[in-house]
Amino acid sequence: MIGKLYLIPTTLGETEPLEVMPLSVKKVVEQIDYYIVENEKSARRFIKKISPKKNQPSLQLMLLDKYAEELETTKYLDVCKEGINVGLLSEAGVPAIADPGASIVKLAHENNIRVIPLVGPSSILMAMMSSGMNGQNFAFNGYLPIEKGERKKTIKELEKLSKDKNQSQIFIETPYRNEKMLTDLKAALTPTTTLCIAANITLPSEYIKTMMVKDWKHQQPDLHKKPTIFIIQKE
Repeated sequence: MIGKLYLIPTTLGETEPLEVMPLSVKKVVEQIDYYIVENEKSARRFIKKISPKKNQPSLQLMLLDKYAEELETTKYLDVCKEGINVGLLSEAGVPAIADPGASIVKLAHENNIRVIPLVGPSSILMAMMSSGMNGQNFAFNGYLPIEKGERKKTIKELEKLSKDKNQSQIFIETPYRNEKMLTDLKAALTPTTTLCIAANITLPSEYIKTMMVKDWKHQQPDLHKKPTIFIIQKE
């Protein structure tokens, strides 16, 4: 038997895991001792929170961060050949979406290892669900350029793309630059373009609001250091 790769979601903040994900995630965590993670400390904390009786010393954690060597990561699924299941654990939300885990999923397919995605919170999809925008046709664009001129150009390009394709455009920003992003969006977008801001999704302080840019001119929500999704749509 070849081991499987389980894609294990985590919470989007300090919430109880079983409040935002099914019991099936807890059951899988209890059965797996091999994990591929972005941060060892936060991974252990999540595993302990969802499965308090889990034997922490038995855990084998393989790091998939910006310092991980490609030659090393290509061996992370070798244990599957011995029939051992591996869990790919996201830092926040679901693995492989705005997350470095995609390379591991690709490796699994190349080696005929079954990939099993588990249900959990995705800030991108939950923001899209609650935006009131076109959920039939949307695109995730990741981070926009930092340089002011390039950022303004990209914002205008996404606005035009949204109108031409009737497509909602989703993007994110580093949390401590969220308020600067909102300022730039107010300045660059057409007043009648619709903008959704979704911050701290699933947390007690969750904030989700959709309005035209002209209405956002008089609004300045506190987004500082809060994980935030931005969505625009031009009709």
